[in-house]
Amino acid sequence: MTLTVTLQQQLGDFTLDARFQAPPGLTVLFGASGSGKSTIVNAVAGLLRPETGRIELNGRVLLDTSARISLPVRKRRIGYVFQDDRLFPHLSVEQNILYGRRFASPDAPPADLARIIHMLGIGTLLARRPATLSGGEKQRVAIARALLCGPELILADEPLAALDETRKAEILPYFERLRDELKIPLLYVSHSLSEVARLATTVVTLAAGRVTGVGAVAQVLSDPQLALGLRDAGAILSGTLTAHHADGLSELTTSGGALFIPRQCASLGTQLRVRIEAQDVILSCNRPTGLSAMNILRGTISAISSRDGSDAMVALRMGDESLLARITCRSVASLGLAVGDDCHAIMKSVALAPRDIN
Repeated sequence: MTLTVTLQQQLGDFTLDARFQAPPGLTVLFGASGSGKSTIVNAVAGLLRPETGRIELNGRVLLDTSARISLPVRKRRIGYVFQDDRLFPHLSVEQNILYGRRFASPDAPPADLARIIHMLGIGTLLARRPATLSGGEKQRVAIARALLCGPELILADEPLAALDETRKAEILPYFERLRDELKIPLLYVSHSLSEVARLATTVVTLAAGRVTGVGAVAQVLSDPQLALGLRDAGAILSGTLTAHHADGLSELTTSGGALFIPRQCASLGTQLRVRIEAQDVILSCNRPTGLSAMNILRGTISAISSRDGSDAMVALRMGDESLLARITCRSVASLGLAVGDDCHAIMKSVALAPRDIN
């Protein structure tokens, strides 16, 4: 199933002009506040009708302004997870979930309630009222309600924005399960790079109402031009878990060399991806010795970008992936770095946060 979106909308001084496709998996709309992310999601849901546009889901037209087609919300077969849970306080968890059946299309296959409850780990919550739940539990119930309508698409508009870090860590694995187990697209709004890196299979970047990039998450996040404007910019490296060491570290084999990461519970042979922040990477023209930092990866400089002449973003190509390093322009000059040079990237194992490994 694929979602195809073409939208144009004028809202005061703001102009939205967006075109993209969201394949099966989890597609993140990523951009600063005011870039048009929520406007797009609301147009897809049918909560906002754009001046001009066409939205097609798995070959089914939801909106075509030129043909005067605009399906009502109840006929779009879309589940929507909002920032706030929007649960009915007077109903039990089970009753809140079952409410989602009211929005199921008559021709949709019945949703497997038992599977949804198991997938989201809410079996022990069914008799409780929303007021007794944590923020993470409420969002899991809201997700279950959205799934019970038998959707062909799930929309999630910054569903973790109202949660603290503990609750975010609690609910992220459930979105991973939705991404991996559902065979439908998920369109997820976020301005958090750590969420994007962990959850996304596809990223659509937005700026001032326009799509500035579409691609696989590793490809988009390793773009040095995009990264220059992001304080917590970083890239994703993938690898195979090849060893667990007695000193509390696990070893990941990547295209740039061995990467030592905090101990993982996963079995050997598991494929993992690690988000490495550009500010945590040091560059050296030669392989250094006598360092406490254990991670030294080798790559070839593929791009050097500078925004204001003070700092630079250096992209190192390692096989089919790239690593980013944020350094000063003075360092670029003093090392004589140039595109095509071999270079070594150095980072501490303790700088690799568990939340950035999945």
